[in-house]
Amino acid sequence: MPPTPHQGHVVVAPDKFKGTLEGAEVAARIAAGIRRAAPGTEVRELPVADGGEGTLAAALAAGFDRVPAKVAGPTGLPVDAALAVRGDTAVVELAQASGLARLPGGRTAPLAAGSYGVGQLIGRAVSRGAKRIVLGLGGSACTDGGAGMVQALGVSLRDADDVELPPGGAALRRLERIELGPLAGLLTGVEVVVACDVDNPLLGPRGATAVYGPQKGADGDDLVVLEEGLTRFADQVAAVTGRDVRQAPGAGAAGGVGFAALALLGATMRPGIELLLELLGFDEAVRGARLVVTGEGCLDAQTLHGKAPAGVAAAAARAGVRVAAVAGRLELSEPEWRAAGFTAAIALTDLAEQPGDSMTRAGELAEVAGEQLAGALLPA
Repeated sequence: MPPTPHQGHVVVAPDKFKGTLEGAEVAARIAAGIRRAAPGTEVRELPVADGGEGTLAAALAAGFDRVPAKVAGPTGLPVDAALAVRGDTAVVELAQASGLARLPGGRTAPLAAGSYGVGQLIGRAVSRGAKRIVLGLGGSACTDGGAGMVQALGVSLRDADDVELPPGGAALRRLERIELGPLAGLLTGVEVVVACDVDNPLLGPRGATAVYGPQKGADGDDLVVLEEGLTRFADQVAAVTGRDVRQAPGAGAAGGVGFAALALLGATMRPGIELLLELLGFDEAVRGARLVVTGEGCLDAQTLHGKAPAGVAAAAARAGVRVAAVAGRLELSEPEWRAAGFTAAIALTDLAEQPGDSMTRAGELAEVAGEQLAGALLPA
């Protein structure tokens, strides 16, 4: 049974508002509004993520330790990244090393961008004694099938002249031989779990190249080249491992990094928000709560298919706790968001006095949203 309206705390568990506020900032602002409107209410801030960008920040906000690491960015230039560690669990966010935001000057490199830095982060986690690695996929700048990631972990990818392949998906067309090297020994006793909210296979019309290649700057001939490279890589991986996972759901995630994680790291896949809520201790945080507030930049049809607010709403419902949403924009009708389990939903665009305020004054408006929700849902 849910707690009576006058009992319990409030959990504020939003995802980031992309382009405006990080998840921790959203949580802090909504919480400030709630505390102002309902003095004395205990408010617990627990920013969440679905495995993509913001996963590292959510883990750090939940008490994980930040471990800095300088690794290769998507074009090979060094970037300052980090992983999150608590006990023998490490959280690796692909976007930290190989994300679109890491491209120098924002210039895409669809044929040459790689995932080497992701492998370096995994290697750093293993060297620190991690026995469970949570790999968050999302925001990738590369379409290399995870080739760079496994090269960083000791796998050798060689062409017909016995020369190691350079980074990028285009080079995979020349792949002739794979040597797994020290990979198996490196990951002995290490569980790799991929947080992923897409079910695309590696190849074909729903694959990594066709669906996500254009987002990374690929078009026309580039798409053909990348598909050929991934096909060649999948053929060679199947030959050396004896198993073919190219059609597995999620293999196409992050430019095919999901494929390499499944095929060569022995990873399992979990829905991103489900895994992150478990990792962040959401069930414990919501126990005895009177209200949960979640949100993201845009509450729309995609939200209903595995995005963070829908996952939070489902988890809150299991605990018998009401859940409300704050979003930058609200593109769901009231019947739609109510059917998804939300008691209330507020859009910053509806609070804004001027066009653009929902972006430039997002923090201030998130506080107003928190006040309004407290006034409506937390009677004194």
